[in-house]
Amino acid sequence: MSTKRSLIRRATAVAAAATAALALAACGGNGDDSGSAHNGHNAASPAASTPAQQGDHNAADTAFAQGMIPHHRQAIEMADLAATRAESAEVKKLAAEIKKAQDPEIKTLTGWLTSWGEQIPAEGAGHEGHDMAGMMAAQEMNQLEPASGKAFDTAFLTMMVKHHEGAVAMAKTEQADGTYQPAKDMAQAIITSQSAEIARMNTLLGKS
Repeated sequence: MSTKRSLIRRATAVAAAATAALALAACGGNGDDSGSAHNGHNAASPAASTPAQQGDHNAADTAFAQGMIPHHRQAIEMADLAATRAESAEVKKLAAEIKKAQDPEIKTLTGWLTSWGEQIPAEGAGHEGHDMAGMMAAQEMNQLEPASGKAFDTAFLTMMVKHHEGAVAMAKTEQADGTYQPAKDMAQAIITSQSAEIARMNTLLGKS
């Protein structure tokens, strides 16, 4: 009787050891061949998954965000002028739409730079960057500010077409060279929306 019990205990122990070994092998296999952090060790999962979700960016993504913030700020500055200086209802409507679209994008771009530990362009750091694609120089902004009526409408539309063309070029560079998917998605949205606005503005200018 005692011999039979001893054999049963031994068989149970062997089965338990085999089960444990299989469990360890399975755990190790998932971590190695899938490359997925979530099947590996729990302690490593957050650290392994966070860069892929939030920090997977490169220099092109940083340049896109740092360039587009002052670019958008200047567009909003121009749009604010249109609210009181423009004569055309269409120009005023377009300016309001530009501000509504670009204000949230500035907040998103700023959030990305903060999460990446990158520098955020200072407020007012726009005009000195006029060599950036489509940016207006301080002199051009000084010419726009005192204008009103039809003269403002023409100047605003002409400058904003150039401004939008610069943004589209920057967005295309991001799509080609960036790695951060949300930034590439924003770049595509900018290309689509601002290309449509360029066509609209050229129509208002009588160019198409």
